[in-house]
Amino acid sequence: MKKLSLLIAAPLLLVSCTNDNDKPGYPIEQVPFTAVKLDGGFWGHRLEASREVTIPLAFSKCEETGRYDNFVRATRPDSTYYVGGFPFDDTDVYKTIEGASYLLQTYPDAELEAYIDSVLVLVAAAQEEDGYLNTALQMNPWHPHEWCAPNARWEKVEVLSHEFYNLGHMVEGAVAHYQATGKRSFLDIAIKYADCVCRYIGPEEGQLHLVPGHQIAEMALCKLYSVTGDEKYLKQARYFLDQRGHTSIKDIYTQSHIPVLEQDEAVGHAVRAEYMYSGMADVASLTGDHSYIEAIDRIWENIVSKKLYITGGVGARYQGEAFGDNYELPNLTSYCETCAAIGNVYTNLRMFRLHGDAKYIDVLERSLYNGVISGISLDGGAFFYPNPLESDGRHQRQPWFGCACCPSNVCRFIPSVPGYIYASTGNTLYVNLYAGNSASCELDGGKVSLSQETNYPWSGDIRIRIDENKAGKFELRLRIPGWARGEVVPSDLYSFADEASEEYSVSVNGIPLSGELQDGYFCIERKWKAGDEILLSLPMEARFVRANEQVEADRGRLAVERGPLVYCAEWPDNEVNPREATLSVKDILTVENQPDLLYGVDVIRTSDLTLIPYYAWNHRGAGNMAVWLREE
Repeated sequence: MKKLSLLIAAPLLLVSCTNDNDKPGYPIEQVPFTAVKLDGGFWGHRLEASREVTIPLAFSKCEETGRYDNFVRATRPDSTYYVGGFPFDDTDVYKTIEGASYLLQTYPDAELEAYIDSVLVLVAAAQEEDGYLNTALQMNPWHPHEWCAPNARWEKVEVLSHEFYNLGHMVEGAVAHYQATGKRSFLDIAIKYADCVCRYIGPEEGQLHLVPGHQIAEMALCKLYSVTGDEKYLKQARYFLDQRGHTSIKDIYTQSHIPVLEQDEAVGHAVRAEYMYSGMADVASLTGDHSYIEAIDRIWENIVSKKLYITGGVGARYQGEAFGDNYELPNLTSYCETCAAIGNVYTNLRMFRLHGDAKYIDVLERSLYNGVISGISLDGGAFFYPNPLESDGRHQRQPWFGCACCPSNVCRFIPSVPGYIYASTGNTLYVNLYAGNSASCELDGGKVSLSQETNYPWSGDIRIRIDENKAGKFELRLRIPGWARGEVVPSDLYSFADEASEEYSVSVNGIPLSGELQDGYFCIERKWKAGDEILLSLPMEARFVRANEQVEADRGRLAVERGPLVYCAEWPDNEVNPREATLSVKDILTVENQPDLLYGVDVIRTSDLTLIPYYAWNHRGAGNMAVWLREE
């Protein structure tokens, strides 16, 4: 951890914050990140890179670029100070604390924890007495950031000021910090600001009738409600969604063109949209309002059947960082912002928790292994903002950006991956993702401890061991990915162009099992004993993929994927220009492990081409790359 010039906060008295209310909620709960420990492997390397490189880099950039100074300046407003940067620069601090908090579960680190405490001293000092905290306005209220209104809170929140967006990331970071450390220092700051917003913004007479210009407060307030049990946060989240499309600002860019319950197509700024869809799913679950469930189902169907890249990326257009029209999925000019892929993960996790169908985790996994991790270099120290599916050499990861939303978003997201692996409801335990780990899960019948051994995604063999069972008889649900069942995505947007020669298999203690899948899961119910072992073998053939004919950019082209990974052809591996290369479904695809290439990958070869995992491209210099290759 880089030593930074900050004071260390004094220890705080720990206070429990629980939700004892019997309220509607998601039918399925995540097994929290605090209960899952990754054991090396594919994701272990990425968490290690986060700990050693990404988190220290992000904290150092917060200091170097004046993010911390902004909080100090907010305590002593100056009418002569020029406020530069972006009005959401505060969120880079909040997001980095969030990622660091997740890491503390995997890598306990007293120095890192003390450092976070010292940052929170600065944040707390900048908070006004009534809870308001937005340094872009506070540093110079008379001449604030040009995206804010002078001496006026929230006047431009629907277009530029990002005050509610700042609140959202503050809450997300504060909840993670509280869950990881048990400390209320950040949580109390977030509660105080949330209370301020609830007091001044809402439907009552005398309140301001406003909604976020950049969504995320909706999902964050739902999370704060779940942690505290205070209904006003859920009501505020619902107000922000219900009021959208009814204020003076009506713009497709911010999804405020029509009320959210009337929307059936993903439009506008892709990150804002995915955050809003996540909030809609949260409100649907926590209130039981079926109209919200119907609305988010319609929008999800539109994305997955017409607007999803094969990499799990979303957002076709550079202009407005936005979704395009139906089937508008260009490759060279694709935007696919890293933040949007992360938002797609958030949305699909919630859709799974709402409906319990593996198809949502299939989409989540596709985004996770391709669209998200392509946004950060293998060493954790350089970043993509857009993630195109084709390059003519103009693209190169950067060590940071002035608008640092993507680096800080990856910074907070990667360490949270352990919380995506398992889920539960009643006496049913879902295994959604495959990675070496050990976990402790609370079911209705009691605690279950289990562990996974696997070299996934390079190998389809997953060994799951029951280490302890105090739940008695329970059901274990193993996700059989769509790609292992002949389905690229849960729609006709993409399909395999060849026939599979292998099938998945499941055995318990060496005895093969068979049975019909339920919502994409292989279900095993029994009274498990400590030492029981489940072996799941997934077919890891390399497969050819075609896009729907209505996707003009991919017409007459093929892509290649293996397991959850999409592959691409890149210039260092091929004599022919990848953008001019061809494939045929008659080509024989062979898989070869290259332990010294790109931190260790499996490459796919034809007689003429070498393909690497898409997430690993652009690590050997800028040059030509293509995912979709012309079909002979």
